[in-house]
Amino acid sequence: MMAGLLFARAGVSTLILEKHGDFLRDFRGDTVHPSTMEILDQLGMLDRFLERPHDKVDSITARVAGQKIKMADTRFLKTPAPFIAMMPQWEFLDFLRDEAAAFPAFSLRMNADVAGLSEQRGRVMGVRMADGEEIAAGNLVIMADGRKSPVRQMLPVKQLGAPMDVFWFRVPKLRTPDNRTGGVFEAGRIFVLIDRGDYWQCAYVFPKGAEAQVRADGIAAFREQLSESAPEIGPTDRVLTSLDQLSLLSVALDRLETWHRPGLLAIGDAAHAMSPIGGVGINLAIQDAVAAANILAGPIAAGRDVDSLLCKVEERRRFPTRVIQAAQKAAQDNIIGKLIASNVRLERPPFVLRMFDRFPRLRRIPARLIGLGVRRERVTSPRA
Repeated sequence: MMAGLLFARAGVSTLILEKHGDFLRDFRGDTVHPSTMEILDQLGMLDRFLERPHDKVDSITARVAGQKIKMADTRFLKTPAPFIAMMPQWEFLDFLRDEAAAFPAFSLRMNADVAGLSEQRGRVMGVRMADGEEIAAGNLVIMADGRKSPVRQMLPVKQLGAPMDVFWFRVPKLRTPDNRTGGVFEAGRIFVLIDRGDYWQCAYVFPKGAEAQVRADGIAAFREQLSESAPEIGPTDRVLTSLDQLSLLSVALDRLETWHRPGLLAIGDAAHAMSPIGGVGINLAIQDAVAAANILAGPIAAGRDVDSLLCKVEERRRFPTRVIQAAQKAAQDNIIGKLIASNVRLERPPFVLRMFDRFPRLRRIPARLIGLGVRRERVTSPRA
């Protein structure tokens, strides 16, 4: 949607194809980071964005071995919005759609299920819909349709691996003056609690492949673990009554070895599936969209063929993707994977986390990495 907005803003005739009839998907890309709000500020849209329902998070805490540790503080960031905006994905997508609609070159089709790509003499010429319709692309097809994108059947994928999966669920709560987003890290279990105002958006992190065991243990055992680990959420016997209330995220960490072919460019999770660590996926994808528009929108608007420029988008975004994925893999392999696989009780937090508690300035490092990323983009694409 961001790519569509930016290309249409440059005067490029743009069609967005959305599989569903609405944007009402839960537990999807709700963390809008300062880097994304910088982009909205550059477009003159930030104030209107912040009028949408959201909660502000400017610090991230964790309870490790019973000790509460503040791990990141975004308030020092020199940026128009030095906080994380917790906004439901449908609100964000509705906002981008409404902003994009101001540009005559923008169009959107809902209930448009793309089944594959159409090619001619080795060049991608458009898309093939599930109902058999073929839609020709005037110049370029951008696949921004996630880790199950058809493009992944055409281009080689480098697997980095992930030792865990996640169950998402929600538990009602009373609204508090301060946002209490945090997590509980104990041997054998991790619960992440995202304060969404009147409910907790919860993540239970467990070893990959253990979904069947969690379900076999039943909802009562699950509630007991939750109550032991996070008593602050209160009784759950009346709100968590079935394991059907848990939404599985099969965690993946990978990237395409090449993001493009003639007539085709992949961005976002279609190009690089991110771990949920840090909630960076949506924000990295938006940076991809900005880079794509910066490099391609002007030439397409001028009527030029851009096949030779597609590699420049990948070159621009390859480094930040690899840096963030390397940090996620390090956290997975050295902290999360070992923790959830262990039955040995943690007596005290690991050394690195104790340093965050002792030296508050260290919290700026994860805050900057999560909040602003690496090599963040600035909008330079034209406005028609």
